[in-house]
Amino acid sequence: MTTSVSAVSPAVTAKARLRGVVFDMDGTLTVPVIDFPAMYREVLGEEEYVRIKSQSPSGIDILHHIETWSPDKQKRAYEIIADFEKQGLDRLQIMPGASELCEFLESKNIRRGIITRNVKEAVDLFQKRFGMTFSPALSREFRPYKPHPAPLLHVCSNWEVQPNEVMMVGDSLKDDVACGKRAGAFACLLDETGRYNSPQYQNVEFKPDYKVSSLFELLSLLEKNFNLIA
Repeated sequence: MTTSVSAVSPAVTAKARLRGVVFDMDGTLTVPVIDFPAMYREVLGEEEYVRIKSQSPSGIDILHHIETWSPDKQKRAYEIIADFEKQGLDRLQIMPGASELCEFLESKNIRRGIITRNVKEAVDLFQKRFGMTFSPALSREFRPYKPHPAPLLHVCSNWEVQPNEVMMVGDSLKDDVACGKRAGAFACLLDETGRYNSPQYQNVEFKPDYKVSSLFELLSLLEKNFNLIA
């Protein structure tokens, strides 16, 4: 994968029709403020965190692990996650380029949605605070959640479009890219810092069709590489 806005998948050649864009929220539409490694360590414990991280090169699916636990242990884990998420809400900031990108999509009558593993309260606050509307906007109350393709397929059904007419955009290989590719959609990885250039991410199962370092680059990518059709 490269840091340019060109395709990283050889399958992407001619201009394809694009009728909708679905975004992850945390770290994609909003500036990343949640310390996920710290949260994972507190939920899992240091030893278990290190063990699972060594087995999961593309990232830890904390919700998947919690689902296998006893009710009491689950309750404590969700309380820890809720506390980290509450701190994130207090510091909520919009990602640079998000407003411009959404205005561009609106000017082209391109649909936009959200699929996040955060809670509905956070999604509602984001849309209200920054005056943006995404529909559907699916939080983790929708099951099964990313990386399962079900939420993205639900969005496509709601829009009455085919998955290959939609792009999933997010900052996570294991959640966003995997969800998009499993559903049959285009997948674009937002990698601000270039961390996914690390060799440990080169052999993951699901790779993005495109990779950008900002939402401004994504706007240029959409304009250059797709036929934008409502």
